[in-house]
Amino acid sequence: MKRELGPFSATALVIANMVGTGIFTTSGFIMAELGDPKVLLLCWLCGGLFALCGALCYGELGARFPRAGGEYVFLKESLGKPVGFLSGWISLIVGFSAPIAAAAVAFATYLFQAFSVSMAHGVDPSLFGSRFAFLSPVTLTAIGVIGLLSFLHYHSLRIGSRVQNGLTLFKIALVIAFIGAGFLLGDGSRDHLLAAAPIPWSAEKFAVALIFVSFAYSGWNASAYLGSEITAPQRNIPLSLLTGTVVVVVLYLLLNLVYLYALPPEAMQGVLEIGAKSAESLFGLDISRLFSGAVALGLLSVMSAMILTGPRIYYAMSRDRVFFDLFGKLSQNRQTPAASIALQAAIAIVMVVSASFETLLLYIGFTLSLFAMLTVIGLMRIRRFSSSVGPAYRTFAYPLTPLLFILSNLWIIFFSIKSRPVTALYGFGTIGLGAVAYIFFDHMHRSKNRALSANETIKRKAK
Repeated sequence: MKRELGPFSATALVIANMVGTGIFTTSGFIMAELGDPKVLLLCWLCGGLFALCGALCYGELGARFPRAGGEYVFLKESLGKPVGFLSGWISLIVGFSAPIAAAAVAFATYLFQAFSVSMAHGVDPSLFGSRFAFLSPVTLTAIGVIGLLSFLHYHSLRIGSRVQNGLTLFKIALVIAFIGAGFLLGDGSRDHLLAAAPIPWSAEKFAVALIFVSFAYSGWNASAYLGSEITAPQRNIPLSLLTGTVVVVVLYLLLNLVYLYALPPEAMQGVLEIGAKSAESLFGLDISRLFSGAVALGLLSVMSAMILTGPRIYYAMSRDRVFFDLFGKLSQNRQTPAASIALQAAIAIVMVVSASFETLLLYIGFTLSLFAMLTVIGLMRIRRFSSSVGPAYRTFAYPLTPLLFILSNLWIIFFSIKSRPVTALYGFGTIGLGAVAYIFFDHMHRSKNRALSANETIKRKAK
């Protein structure tokens, strides 16, 4: 792989991975959990602080191991190959394929709202009386855009990164324009911010809300996955993670203030397309449709960023012989991991037609929190047992920063298991399948090695 991504592209990748599905869809679900505008803002601030702690820690790991693969590489180096494989497995299913599916569904939802197209009709194929898929104009549109962007990133890294940068700049401009126009020109009310909660919130509800928030902030580690393709990685990986995360925290807090200015808490609860509903309340139906179309274009950026980032992990796993050999090969003409891109797209498409949006969000947030926490634990282990001095960049306020990140994720994981045991069970089931897959790939690799050794021995005896 060639080092072609500079600091601007690396930072744009982080921002693009973060600003997308979550901020335009999750605040309604969070308000349904908390019911209090001030607590909602506190939740987003805490989530931003946790993401910033994670970015500071991953910056050191990215500087230490500037290779393709991100968490897979970090955990392999700190906690061993089996844990690294599980991280890569989770990245394949949960870290990228599921968010791509969620972003594609959100894209189609906003796009149909922009053109006032009905989204209700569809068909539910069933097997033995159980629904296993849902086909509708929304899901078919989502499938189409996944295929289109996957082909774009298969074509070349240079073109893909340029399209990515353009979409990201458009998305940032959209968010800033919406924030400014909402406060200056919108028909909202500051009284919404002071509304009293109808029910008292609890630590459990706050932790579950943080699952949605952690999904919205996911992507703060994006540039670490492309360590082999970033120029001057010891400087640019930490810089891009820190800069991108700080920018997004500020944008998220301001966007939520606009949502609260536009809508009373009871009107926000459980709403998926919270951005479009806020725009309608602030500017009227016609502007809301324009905003929905703009958000749909902005969501292409987060999809594009994840489609670009994820395949580098499966490529690294295959190169380490813990995945099928096919996914460790680059396209001869394009120099991109074509098979890995296709695999990720196929899994995302299956998720589009088989899972509800809210279930996807909880499933993603819970499972990613677990492995992000393990990665930071791995950093502390490397610091303790490594004899080398390490890179020039070292985690700010160590060990307070990693400890805060670890404890916050433990809190989220504990309460998510307590309050959403079925969703947590899906997460643990995915990890269990990963353990079985690792045993399979490890056995296959050992068998190949034994066969090669036997062939070498026969050749030597023949000579």
